Amino acid sequence: MTAEKTPIFRILAAIVVPLMGAISKMEIENPEKMPREGAFVLAPNHYSNLDPLVMALAVWKLGRAPRFLAKASLFSVPVVGAALRGTGQIPVERAGSNRTNEPLRAANELVANGHCIIIYPEGTLTRDPDLWPMRGKTGAVRMALEQKIPLIPSAHWGTQLVMPRYAKKISLFPRKTIRITFGDPVDLSAFAGLPLDASTLRAATEVVMADITKLVEGLRRETAPVDRWNPTQHKQSETGHFE
Repeated sequence: MTAEKTPIFRILAAIVVPLMGAISKMEIENPEKMPREGAFVLAPNHYSNLDPLVMALAVWKLGRAPRFLAKASLFSVPVVGAALRGTGQIPVERAGSNRTNEPLRAANELVANGHCIIIYPEGTLTRDPDLWPMRGKTGAVRMALEQKIPLIPSAHWGTQLVMPRYAKKISLFPRKTIRITFGDPVDLSAFAGLPLDASTLRAATEVVMADITKLVEGLRRETAPVDRWNPTQHKQSETGHFE
């Protein structure tokens, strides 16, 4: 069994934790709802390029080691690739390129080792003008249903004060507060045993996005729009900046 907190993880944490602590204060709500052992999928909202670091630190502070799906091309970058491999991140080929069974193999390995993986259901930074969660993609629910592991919704708010959407620079001063919360496991029992076709996965994903949005509403103390933002309906592509 592969150790969850590898030596590379510990080295990176020793560097990153104090640096992030100098520019931000993390307030974690409902920490008891994040599993302290066993495999699970963590599904947060996504609106800043700094989100993965914020969620990784929150998971680390609660005693777990975060894994992500990462662009396969990054694994060939000197130093970066070594860090990704040393922390057990999962390489994924970009859409349109030659895909392999690496993500499935890695998912099976994660479950066998009782690790957790962070998957952003939105797939990219939300296109919603007010940073509410937009429509989701099916990767998170597919992994949870295929592997029969819990899917934990999560949300954070305040990261945009440190690094706004599409920004290339981080705001260092004054120190910002980032609030993070975790929810109960998403109830996917209605989809258990069903063929994982497009219709089933879309319906399950909407349940996940609804749970994430409720958590965001709690952090923001606001009500999200009734209709979830859909880039296709607004003639937006899946990549690129829209501000």
